[in-house]
Amino acid sequence: METSMTTQYHRRDLVRAFAAMAGTGLFPQLSRAADYPDRPIKFVVPFNAGGNVDGVGRLLAAAMGPLLGQPVVVDNKAGAGGSLGAAAVAQGPADGYTLLVGSNGPLTVNPFVQAKQNYDPLKDFVPIVLACVVPHVLLANKDLPAKTLKDLIALSKREAVSCASSGIGSSTHLTLERVNASTGGRLMHVPYRGGNSLVPDLLGGTIQTACMEFSTALQLHKSGKARILAVASPQRSPLAPDAPTFIESGVRDFTAYSFVGLLAPARTPEAAARKLIAAAQAALAAPGMEERLQALGVEPASAAMRAPAAFGAYLHDEYERSRETVRAAGIRAE
Repeated sequence: METSMTTQYHRRDLVRAFAAMAGTGLFPQLSRAADYPDRPIKFVVPFNAGGNVDGVGRLLAAAMGPLLGQPVVVDNKAGAGGSLGAAAVAQGPADGYTLLVGSNGPLTVNPFVQAKQNYDPLKDFVPIVLACVVPHVLLANKDLPAKTLKDLIALSKREAVSCASSGIGSSTHLTLERVNASTGGRLMHVPYRGGNSLVPDLLGGTIQTACMEFSTALQLHKSGKARILAVASPQRSPLAPDAPTFIESGVRDFTAYSFVGLLAPARTPEAAARKLIAAAQAALAAPGMEERLQALGVEPASAAMRAPAAFGAYLHDEYERSRETVRAAGIRAE
C-alpha cells in the first residue's frame, strides 16, 4: 500500500541519509555473520500491552521469527512515556538481539518535553524499518453545535472549547498546538493519561473535543457516538470516507501522524542489521500483513518509506517538527 508521504522523500534524500548513516560508523563488521542469530531475539515495546505500538510489535515479531530462524519475543517495558524502554535498548548490548519498537513519544517528542533523557534518539539508534503510520484527528462530542472544523475554530474564538489529548507533551498534544497555531483557534488543552482514558469523558460531554489517533477514533465515529471533524492526512481515509481532511477544510498542508518502527542500538554489527532489515522488509511485504495492519486501524508504510534511509530521514524531520512546535507553544521540559 503506497502512502502519500512517499513523495516527500526523493531518491537523492534517501541516498544522502544512507551515506550519512554509513559515515557514522554505526555498522562495524560482525566477525561471525553466519552465526547470527543463534538465540532468541527480543523486541522491547516501551508501553503496556495493548495499543498500536504493542500490536504492531507483536505482528512484526510473529512474522520475523520464522524468517530469522529464531523466536522473537516481545518485552513490554513501560514508563516515562516510552523513554524507559528506549533507554534500556540504547544502553544495552549492540549485538542485534535486543531491538526497540519505537514511536513518536520516545523518539521525536520526549527529548523536548522531558528534562532528563538518558539517550539521544538520533544518535543511539539505527533504523531498521518503518512499519506503519496513523493520522491524527479532531474528534467532537456528537452534540457539539460545531459540525465542521471551520465551525469549531469559530466557536473556540467566541467561548471556551475543551480539547483533550493523551497527555502533556504527547504527540497528539503537539498536534493540537499546531492546530491552534495554524488556524488561530483557541482550543483549550485538557491532558489525560493515554488516548483511551479520555473517551468516556468525551462521550459523556465532560470534554467537547479531542485530538487523538485515527485508530482510536474510528469506531466512535462509525458508531455515531462521536464525529471526526478533520483527519490530518493528505487524503480522506477509505475507512471513514465521510471525514474530511484538515487540508480540504482550509488548513494548508496540515498533516500529523503517529508512527511505529523497528530500531536497533547504534553500533549494531552490519551483518546483523542487514539480516534484520531483510527479515523486516519480507515480513511487511508478506501476503496478508497489510490487512492485519489495517485491522489495527493503521496505514502500512509504503515500500519506499520502509527503507532504513527513508525511515531515518522521516525520524529527523519529525524530531525537528516537534522541536519547533514545543518552542512555539512554550512547553517546558519537566
